[in-house]
Amino acid sequence: MNVLILGSGGREHAFAWKIAQSTLCKKLFVATGNAGTAQIAQNVNIPLNDFPRLAQFCLDNQVDLVLVGTETPLVDGIVDFFKTAEQLKHIHLIGPTQAGAMLEGSKDFSKTFMLKYGIPTATARTFDKSNLQEGLVYIDKHSLPIVLKADGLAAGKGVIITEDAQEAKQILLEMIEGAKFGVASNKVLIENYLKGIELSVFVLTDGISYKILPSAKDYKRIGEGDTGLNTGGMGAVSPISFADDDFMRKVEEKIIKPTLKGLKAENIDYLGFIFIGLMNVNGEPYVIEYNVRMGDPETEVVIPRIKSDFLEILSLAAQKRLSEAKLEIDDRTATTVMLVSGGYPQDFAKGKTMTGFEKISSEVLAFHAGTLLSEGKILTSGGRVIALTGLGDDIESALEKSYKAAQFIDYEGKYYRKDIGFDVK
Repeated sequence: MNVLILGSGGREHAFAWKIAQSTLCKKLFVATGNAGTAQIAQNVNIPLNDFPRLAQFCLDNQVDLVLVGTETPLVDGIVDFFKTAEQLKHIHLIGPTQAGAMLEGSKDFSKTFMLKYGIPTATARTFDKSNLQEGLVYIDKHSLPIVLKADGLAAGKGVIITEDAQEAKQILLEMIEGAKFGVASNKVLIENYLKGIELSVFVLTDGISYKILPSAKDYKRIGEGDTGLNTGGMGAVSPISFADDDFMRKVEEKIIKPTLKGLKAENIDYLGFIFIGLMNVNGEPYVIEYNVRMGDPETEVVIPRIKSDFLEILSLAAQKRLSEAKLEIDDRTATTVMLVSGGYPQDFAKGKTMTGFEKISSEVLAFHAGTLLSEGKILTSGGRVIALTGLGDDIESALEKSYKAAQFIDYEGKYYRKDIGFDVK
């Protein structure tokens, strides 16, 4: 089976690492990939929004399955593009149609969906330019803290929480009038703040049956103690101690099953991943958001815990035979620590030479994110640079491996959080 993975981050490197181990995998391609994927697959320099070129590449290279790692092509309709072209229909895509991708593409849509199908979530109202003044008045009457969410895709940075009403009003103005997140913040949700502890639950579905993958918790803030600006993710842990059998039964009955039932009721034939961002509020799960792909850096701790042939599972899902798949999970704990560029998530430099890879223990998995190969050297090319994943019998032993590797990798401006897992140990 020839496989094409779409994306260039740590998530896609983790996918590639796992799929490359499958006896079913004949050729593996990644568009656009990074320095890590280049070591185990063939990187393809085609932009992810160029559907015709991606389609032609699939035809020229007899690609059987496309795993869409990142959200933007899904929201832009890549699955629909392949489905509606006669010569492409034989190619399986792991990812929802554009209609299904609205779960992530529009927070207003997903909030309406949750309320319609009785899925526990925070109450919210949506505002845009037409009712902006009403939104400012609404903030004055709202309890604090207050949550503001850009409606569209904002690379994981479109959610702002503040305990100051004046700051909230200023942020609302910046988002809607100042286009703080571009078109993503043309509409903004003002949402009740849920107090609890976050986690991520991942589901793979073929539209008929589903498999629940290992749970994880990521750390979004740039600063230790969960302070500072939001990022795409600074590290992750799997499994989560409080996500026990009882809690996960609640998640399945109150959230997963109603979500899949709601998709069917909306006539959305959903094939792919559903990432459910949850808040555990006194033992009860509430949905913060949906994503329509795996998370990053959560994938870097979830995938290493899957012992089964991942490509076989994806292939069965693509054939609507997911119920036949066997999902075996490693009982060990996985942790990952993300090394980022100095200045991230604001302005940062690129092109810094990376060294120290040969010093990393074979027990640590180094999943490249913002890297590229140039004249035999590995250079930084993004804000989040590399995720270092360790596995151990407990969180302490896993983190020890991750942090030891973090000390060995070196480049100018290197930064990483030293408190990953601080709230779940």
